[in-house]
Amino acid sequence: MTRRLADVAARAGVSEATVSRVLNGKPGVADETRSAVLSALDVLGYERPSKLRGERARLVGLVLPELQNPIFPALADVIGSHLAQHGLTPVLCTQTLGGVTESDYIDLLLEQQVAGVIFAGGDYAMADMPHEHYARLTRRRLPVVTLNASIEGLPFARVVCDDDVAAEQAMEHLISLGHKRIGFVLGAEQHIPTRRKLAAARRWGAARHVPVDDLLVEYSDFTQQSGQAAAARAIANGATGILCASDPLALGAIRAARRAGLEVPRDISVVGYDDSAFMAAVDPPLTTIRQPIEAMGRAAVTTLVARMAGTHTATDELLYEPELVVRRSTAPRP
Repeated sequence: MTRRLADVAARAGVSEATVSRVLNGKPGVADETRSAVLSALDVLGYERPSKLRGERARLVGLVLPELQNPIFPALADVIGSHLAQHGLTPVLCTQTLGGVTESDYIDLLLEQQVAGVIFAGGDYAMADMPHEHYARLTRRRLPVVTLNASIEGLPFARVVCDDDVAAEQAMEHLISLGHKRIGFVLGAEQHIPTRRKLAAARRWGAARHVPVDDLLVEYSDFTQQSGQAAAARAIANGATGILCASDPLALGAIRAARRAGLEVPRDISVVGYDDSAFMAAVDPPLTTIRQPIEAMGRAAVTTLVARMAGTHTATDELLYEPELVVRRSTAPRP
């Protein structure tokens, strides 16, 4: 019980005494605080006291593209924590290949009468995917926030990690180490963040007289296996440094280098993206671009809550700057 009180108090941002008062039905607790505590119980998976089981916190849809990439569970944890502080409970919807579609998830969330939806990746970021299902959210005037770059024309609030800055930081790092044959292992060609990163890399490379060679640009589906195959092609075409659009892709690139008889970073450098869990513990520790997921998750929830309260928020992108984290997977060009 003591541990449960501590966990719930930490999640809701209140004292253990306050949690105890809520669980025992004592007076003197503000409605917002009480809702935050009950929501924290739900988020952490603890059973509510029997007398409180009929009271459900307001629900918010949280749509993730996958859970294999550690960045998405971490983001879900950040968002869930901040939702709990506002008395909101996330309904987690995870897309899988051949599984429930994003359109079906929207139908499910509307049936659950969610108060809003946060998307942390999905069809909105793909230029070649259908987007008609978003109109159902718009017609209901449901508050929606998307994380990271989306197609133009969607009337949703957007919290975005700056892809231009990310590409510039990674390019400048490898160029400063003397690399001129820089390969790219990216997401799908129709993926909007991928397009932005590549366009920024082309601009930055041209400005530094290190043009991007199309033979070194490879697209993938964000799995480690796909990253390995894509990186193998870039290595075969002479890349001495590889920029990857996610950390799992970077791990695939390291595996491809080893399969080719190369040592990272002695023979080839690899840069990831996200700085997801355990990237400091892999071999070699991964140089990567860190997304500020704590700040972005907090901003997504704050924006959603403002929209739920009827406050107008702009649909312009709220840009967050990433950070280059240098570890041992990069070194001067051999």
